[in-house]
Amino acid sequence: MSELSCTPTLAGLIAYEDAIEQLVAAAVPLTGRLEVDLREALGYVLAEPVMSTVDVPGWDYSAMDGYAVRAADCAVGDIVLPVSQRVPAGASPEPLATGTAARIFTGAPIPQGADAVVMQEVCEPTDGAVRIPARVEEGGNIRRRGEDISAGDVVVAAGTRLLPQHLGLAASVGVARLTVCRRPRVALFSSGDELLLPGQPLSPGKIYNSNVFTATALLQTLGCDVVDLGIVEDTLEATKAALKRGAQEADLVFASGGVSVGEEDHVKPAVEALGSLDMWKIAIRPGKPVAFGHVDGTPFIGSPGNPVSLFVTFLLFVRPFILRMQGRGDWRLRPMRVKADFDWPRPDKRREFHRARLELDEDGVGRVRVHPSRSSGVLSSVTWANGLAVIPEGRVLRRGDDVAFLPFNELLA
Repeated sequence: MSELSCTPTLAGLIAYEDAIEQLVAAAVPLTGRLEVDLREALGYVLAEPVMSTVDVPGWDYSAMDGYAVRAADCAVGDIVLPVSQRVPAGASPEPLATGTAARIFTGAPIPQGADAVVMQEVCEPTDGAVRIPARVEEGGNIRRRGEDISAGDVVVAAGTRLLPQHLGLAASVGVARLTVCRRPRVALFSSGDELLLPGQPLSPGKIYNSNVFTATALLQTLGCDVVDLGIVEDTLEATKAALKRGAQEADLVFASGGVSVGEEDHVKPAVEALGSLDMWKIAIRPGKPVAFGHVDGTPFIGSPGNPVSLFVTFLLFVRPFILRMQGRGDWRLRPMRVKADFDWPRPDKRREFHRARLELDEDGVGRVRVHPSRSSGVLSSVTWANGLAVIPEGRVLRRGDDVAFLPFNELLA
């Protein structure tokens, strides 16, 4: 695998834009499709568009409870019309006789000859008849055939990650099964002899492995199947064995920890021994030592082991890579522009994605605060935050300045 031609900056660091563009360019859409029942399709990515074979609605229908009439019969207003039929939803009404009204309910088909519905609140029913006190406009309170969807329309595009509303829309045009892309399989492991799983007794020098739970949940949120390779001991051979197994069993290998250059960091030399390290060290904070490469032809992404760095670099790099693997086109970040509710007097040479909290002030203006800690080990900061403030390289910010904000509800969808 040839090296990606990234533009270096800051003594060999790669600019964020170059890193993300070339990382995503290396993502190969998955092959393999399957057909699933509509009830099982949630979270899959649609492989073939859903096209409607019917009009929705399939007929003109009443938008409310009331009386279906001919507008010409009510041209002068304050008229009493005999009620000739009752039309509930699901009925097949008779044509409306001239000079009569039909009692009709929301969703019921409009009788042939009727061209308006008068809401029941303005009508005065009498024995077998109804008084309509005002002039009626033709077309009032009628929903027309095909007003929502016409036969032949694409109602859900290929590449869409299926949410509840998409399934409801497919059902509304009578589609019972969908052709979807298979779920990406992602092999996941954590490096570190200091790691223990929750539930084990905590001994001196040990910490609980939060990264595996954060990463697993992030992958599942994207609709991935996770192959958990567990905690890998800090040796080159163990790291190589985990990488080889992950490359055989998954479409992507994702590792947390061991990507730096310390004596106990073995991921970089292991990837280089088994394949290629195509990109390393990005000009961002947190998460500078993000690694990307291939092991036996399978893509590999490695994040730092600090829990905040893992969380942030997953959102910035792993998420768009997986979206492209799924054939989705919505991988680019879509920051909001809001007002800074903080000062940033000492700029960094790297772009910072800082944990932040967006709130509306009393005037309804979005203002963002940043967490007081810049430590990538303070995992509680990402539960305090509801997004990331993007602070450009070399930028001094003052309270009230515009700042880019990436909301978690976008990044975790």
